Amino acid sequence: MFSSGMSCVADFFTYETTKSVVVKSWTIGVINRAVQLLIISYFIGWVFLHEKAYQIRDTSIESSVVTKVKGFGKYSNRVMDTADYVTPPQGTSVFVIITKLIVTENQVQGFCPENQSQYKCKSNNDCKRPVPTTGGGILTGRCVNFNATFRTCEIQGWCPAEVDNVAVPVMLEAENFTLFIKNSIRFPLFNFEKGNLLPNLTTEDIQKCRFHPEKQPFCPILRLGDIVKFADQNFSSLAMTGGIIGIKIGWVCDLDHSEEHCIPRYSFNRLDSVSEKSKVSRGYNFRYAKYYKRENGTEFRTLMKAYGIRFDVLVYGNAGKFNIIPTLINTVAAFTSVGVGTVLCDIILLNFLKGADQYKAKKFEEVSEKVLQSDTATNPVYQSNQMLEGPYEEKHSTDSGAFSLGL
Repeated sequence: MFSSGMSCVADFFTYETTKSVVVKSWTIGVINRAVQLLIISYFIGWVFLHEKAYQIRDTSIESSVVTKVKGFGKYSNRVMDTADYVTPPQGTSVFVIITKLIVTENQVQGFCPENQSQYKCKSNNDCKRPVPTTGGGILTGRCVNFNATFRTCEIQGWCPAEVDNVAVPVMLEAENFTLFIKNSIRFPLFNFEKGNLLPNLTTEDIQKCRFHPEKQPFCPILRLGDIVKFADQNFSSLAMTGGIIGIKIGWVCDLDHSEEHCIPRYSFNRLDSVSEKSKVSRGYNFRYAKYYKRENGTEFRTLMKAYGIRFDVLVYGNAGKFNIIPTLINTVAAFTSVGVGTVLCDIILLNFLKGADQYKAKKFEEVSEKVLQSDTATNPVYQSNQMLEGPYEEKHSTDSGAFSLGL
């Protein structure tokens, strides 16, 4: 029992090596070295230098955005400030600059004729339709006089009904409004925090600077007309129909370098470019109302259909820092991948080059039991070992198929 256990231990602590065949061929040698060079170049150039695979990365960026718009415009003989044309007023990362308004004043709850052409009628039967999702209210089922020319279906709701197909001016002064963006980010994995107000930025710089991607790329003050221009849009047409502009702030940081190298990158594009080409619903608009009460307690409102430019401030990014674990994993992967060259060369040698049969004969050696006994009987080393004390064993490895001889 003890000898059997010792035999297993002895078998475990053995070493086997594969048989190597040296092929002196320019063709296969060039292919082998070329494949190895490509694999090494890929791992060094792309995996390690470009993708920085030696780093551990944090993509769960935490961000906060505060915005503030400044500027005055004139619309319908009224001077408009930020309280008039910015909504919502909280200075969030998504806000709208109103550039055009269709105003319907003094609306009260009651009954009135619909003013849209699809609600024209000749009798009450034309007005017995399902409750519509469009129009100014709920159909009553009666056909009434809109004016002396034609009749329309009567509605119950806020009257008079809105007329939203009238031509109104655009507040073009909005092109010169300025937008201040304060952005703070944090990478929790590295406990790293930073903001877009860089340390070398002074109060005087903020008052005078205007963002430009080349001249002043870190200025947090952006002119609205420039933002629309950087997004390859025309401000006049965008203010007329409304639209959505994305302001993207990218934080891609290599924390192996100093903190000052972690800087924001701004980019701009139109987010609703698909709706721009639509014939059904172009641009961006919404409705809101202001409510009042008369002295007798009657409620009335002013309805406004607003066209404007919506700005979405989007923050994204990731940070990387050296870590030994991804470095070892990718280093081992690189050395392992170099062996692909050997596999490719073996396939070519065994199947496509002249002398493939000779290579197979050298690479693969079949040893039968009779041949092995014949070789060992005529081997002087084997004969001399028979004179030694103890029996001479012939062992067969289960790992690689190689034979090992020993006492």
